[in-house]
Amino acid sequence: MRRYIVYILLAFLMPLAVAAQSMTDDQVMAFVAKEHAAGTSNAQIVTKLMQRGVDISQIHRVRTKYESQMNQGSMSSVGSKNGSDASRMRTNNGKTRNDYGKKADAEAAEYSSQRVKAQPDRSYTHTYDDNDEEYVDFQKEMAAMVSSDKDSLAKSKNRVFGRDIFNSKLLSFEPNMNIATPQNYRLGPGDAVIIDIYGASQKTEQCTVSPDGDVTIEGYGPVQVSGLTVAQANARLRSTLGSRYTSSRVRLTVGQTRTIMVNVMGEVRLPGTYTLSAFATVFHALYMAGGTNELGTLRNIKVYRSGRLVTVVDIYDYILNGRLTGNVRLAEGDVIVVGPYDCLVNISGKVKRPMFYEMKKNESVASLLKYAGSFTGDAYTKAVRVNRKTGREYSVYNVGEFDFASFHIADGDSVEVDSILPRFANTVEVRGAVFRPGKYNLGEHVNSVRTLLAQAEGVTEKAFTARAVMHRMKADRSLEAIRVDVAGIMSGRVADIPLKENDVLFIPTRPEEIQERTLT
Repeated sequence: MRRYIVYILLAFLMPLAVAAQSMTDDQVMAFVAKEHAAGTSNAQIVTKLMQRGVDISQIHRVRTKYESQMNQGSMSSVGSKNGSDASRMRTNNGKTRNDYGKKADAEAAEYSSQRVKAQPDRSYTHTYDDNDEEYVDFQKEMAAMVSSDKDSLAKSKNRVFGRDIFNSKLLSFEPNMNIATPQNYRLGPGDAVIIDIYGASQKTEQCTVSPDGDVTIEGYGPVQVSGLTVAQANARLRSTLGSRYTSSRVRLTVGQTRTIMVNVMGEVRLPGTYTLSAFATVFHALYMAGGTNELGTLRNIKVYRSGRLVTVVDIYDYILNGRLTGNVRLAEGDVIVVGPYDCLVNISGKVKRPMFYEMKKNESVASLLKYAGSFTGDAYTKAVRVNRKTGREYSVYNVGEFDFASFHIADGDSVEVDSILPRFANTVEVRGAVFRPGKYNLGEHVNSVRTLLAQAEGVTEKAFTARAVMHRMKADRSLEAIRVDVAGIMSGRVADIPLKENDVLFIPTRPEEIQERTLT
C-alpha cells in the first residue's frame, strides 16, 4: 500500500518539477521556431513558455540575440565583396534602422527588468489573457520576434494599400554607393576625394574636404572645393595646378561620401533626425523612420530644402507604375513632412485587391478600380454601389459604367462591387432520355426542338417520345408547360417548335412494362 502511495505522489510532482525547470536561451529560440513553423499562434506559444518557467527578461534577451544574429548574417554576406581596390570603393556610412531601435530596446529591457524585480513572487496563478500583465508583455516581445498568421489575417481586413512598403526588411531602398558619381553631386565637408596626377608626373593625393570646405594638396596648399560639382572641382584643380604640372593631367574623383542629417516629421512611426549617406533618397529616409503611421499620407509627401518645397512624392506612382517620381537625392538639412491623408476609401466585393486605398482629391471611381486591380472574372461590371457619409446620415449612389470616370470619390466612401447573377443568357437545356443532356447555346445551330435533339445526339432507346414536356418562362416570369410530340417532330408529322431563351426540354423515360414489351 505504501508503495502505491509513493507512485501516486511521484506522478503528481513530476509535472511540477518539469515546469520549474528553466530553459536556456537556445532552447527557447528553438522552441519558438518549431512551434511557429507548426502553425501555433503567438498566444499559445506564450502560454507554453510561461508554463515552462520562462520569464519576460529571458524572452527579451532571446529576441535581442535573435535580431543580432540576423544582422550579423546579413552583414557578413555583404562585407566579403570588397576586392583589392577597396580604397576607391564606397560603403554606406549612414546609420541603419537598427541603430535607432537600440535605444528603444534598451528602455524596454530596463522596464522588463524592473517588472521582474517588482514581482519576485511567482506563486500566483496566471490567467493567460489580457488581464495577466506578464502575459501581455510576453505577447509584445513575441510579436517583435515572429508574426502570427492569424493576427495578420485579422489586420488585413483594415489594411491600407501600400502602407507597409517601408516596413519590409527586404525593401530598405538603401542607396547604391558605387554608381558613377552623379554630375550634380556637390562636394561638402567630410567627402573623401582622390586626386590623380598622371603623365610626366605620377602622383595620387587622397584628401578629405575639411569643415571649411577645402582640400589640402601636399606641396601646394588648400583648394576650395565645397559646394562645387565634380566637374567644377576638376576645372578648378586644373586651373590652380596646371602651371605646376604642365605636362600632366589632373583628375578628381569622389571616394567615400560624407553623411548628411535630415529630418523626417509628421505622421511617421518614428519622427526625428536621421544620419544618412549623402546618396540617400526620400524613400530610404522614410524606411529609416518606419514608414507612415495610420494617419500618414502616401500620396502627398513633401520635401523642403532651405525652407523651399523641392518635390512631392506619390508612393502609389512607384508601386503601380514603377516610377520614382519625386524620389530625389537628399541634401544636408532637408526636411521631409508627412501630413495626414486626405481621402481613405474602402472597396469590397468582386475586385482583385479589396482593401482600403488612399485617394487624392477629385480622383474618380475609375481610378479606384485601377488601384484595386480592376474587376474579377465574376464581377458585375455594369455598375458599382457607393455608400457615402454625408455628415448626418448615409447616402447610396449607383454609379453606372459610363460614369466611372466622372464620379469623384470622397473621404470615408465605401464602394461595393457585386457579382454576376447565377443565370445563363442565350441558353436552352435538354434533360432526360437523350445521349448528351445539358445546356446549349441558342443561336444559328440550335433554334428548335429538332436542332436541339440533334445537338444532344438524339434520344435513347428508353425515351418516351410521345409525351415530352418543355418549360418556358413567360413575360411575367412565370413558367408554362408545353406538351411536345418528339416522335411527330422527328418524323415530320408535327411542326417543329421554335425555341426561346431559357427553354427546358424534358424527355421522359418509358415505364418498365412498356420497355419489356418493346424488347420482347
